[in-house]
Amino acid sequence: MHLFMVGDWVFDNGAYVRVGEPDVREQVGRILGQDARVSSAAQDGAVIAGVRSQVANRPPDTTHLVVSAGGNDALDSTGVLDVKVRSIMEALEKIADIAEAFTLDYVGLMDQLVSTRLPVAVCTIYDPRFPDGRLRRTGATALSVLNGVITREAFARSFALIDLRLVCSEDTDFANPIEPSAQGGAKIAQAIARFASGSVSSTVFA
Repeated sequence: MHLFMVGDWVFDNGAYVRVGEPDVREQVGRILGQDARVSSAAQDGAVIAGVRSQVANRPPDTTHLVVSAGGNDALDSTGVLDVKVRSIMEALEKIADIAEAFTLDYVGLMDQLVSTRLPVAVCTIYDPRFPDGRLRRTGATALSVLNGVITREAFARSFALIDLRLVCSEDTDFANPIEPSAQGGAKIAQAIARFASGSVSSTVFA
């Protein structure tokens, strides 16, 4: 087995855990053991287009792909939360515009993953842990629209889904509002390991 991880800060969290603590890739490797190789091209700050490049440059012996994408694209759109609108309808239209653009990019990534003909697990975007309770609530609500896109497109292609909203459910799972701590990374690693050692059908891993 060669499990290849592509994506963003969710997997590339080494800079955010305490000194001496493992990042997500290392924790997956520890769980799967010596019989499996685990490598990662994930980069903190990567958007969907960058993740597509990571997939394209995957090692030729890759047997499983795990993907975390979309969080930075969502982060780039957080300004919409401060836009003044005249009605709830207008607010929903602005979120719908973001979701439509997100869908176009995300579908391209999903179709690329299909073309690899490999078992694939796709991660949702977890709910942020902003100190401001109002921002935390509205951010999670807005993200639910994008997570709807991720869930729909993953299941439409019979990919496994790792719902990080369920995996990272405690504040201590985060090193800061948007980065997983070693504790959160351990939970993510366990979900990835269950995917790698189990079914590749449309199953939610949490």
